[in-house]
Amino acid sequence: MLRVERGRRDAGAGGVTVALRIDAHQHFWRYGPETHGWIDDSMAALKRDFQPADLEPLLRAGGFDGCVAVQAQQDAAETAWLLSLADAHPFVRGVVGWVDLRRSPEVEGELERAAAHPSLRGVRHVVQSEPDGFMAGAAFRRGIAALERFGLAYDVLIYERQLAETVELVRAFPRQRFVVDHIAKPDIRAHRAGTATMDAWRAGMRALAACDNVWCKLSGMVTEGEWSGWSPGDFEPYLDVVLDAFGPGRCMIGSDWPVCTLAGSYGDVTGIVTAYAGRLSASEREQVLGGTAARFYGL
Repeated sequence: MLRVERGRRDAGAGGVTVALRIDAHQHFWRYGPETHGWIDDSMAALKRDFQPADLEPLLRAGGFDGCVAVQAQQDAAETAWLLSLADAHPFVRGVVGWVDLRRSPEVEGELERAAAHPSLRGVRHVVQSEPDGFMAGAAFRRGIAALERFGLAYDVLIYERQLAETVELVRAFPRQRFVVDHIAKPDIRAHRAGTATMDAWRAGMRALAACDNVWCKLSGMVTEGEWSGWSPGDFEPYLDVVLDAFGPGRCMIGSDWPVCTLAGSYGDVTGIVTAYAGRLSASEREQVLGGTAARFYGL
């Protein structure tokens, strides 16, 4: 529930108190090659620590009041560390951690222990790296079924090719809240090169949006396209689809910092969505830039 007393004064809004602005998706880590093997040599700039002190000035400069820290390792120790950061830094308003949802029957106990911390708002598994059919697995689905009891959301991290499987998952759990990370990672490089069309991605996103238990993060686009030479207009067709399908009340801005820095500065990347939101009504803009995230995660 949005806490109005934590709103802010926006000079651009004539001194009127407006809703919280929330970066709904970013990461912190203490880099180690053994724990962050997904960071290959093409991502060498990410091979270092990224801490709250690095992000806070970027949030402030971008006009954000806080953020949601999302897991980058499938490791319960990382989740505990992220929760400790939320304790120490009030601008970290929520954490999406990791619990092994396939660990039946122990998963409910694991979730109960993790959910005892008030900053834990959701759980994520790196499904994009799993084989086809992973989300249909009985053990994984038992874990998803347990989330509702603890009031936890589920962040869906997939590639475009996994959209149909995701639609089946969210339909199977209509009372569970899901949010799709990075607009389901469309293959923007292939779309722009003309070697594939947006049709399958567009149809999959519309099918997900037809399920009213699914939200979407407007994030991660820049690293699915070419990392240099892009312009904000390159991503407008994708934002058009998602905003039309989900509506502002189910869309939330996310930076995907520091991963986004492979393709642009924090301000440039978040500016894609903030500029696009300028064409929306004031109330719709407030939802996309923070209100939706605040409601979805209960910030």
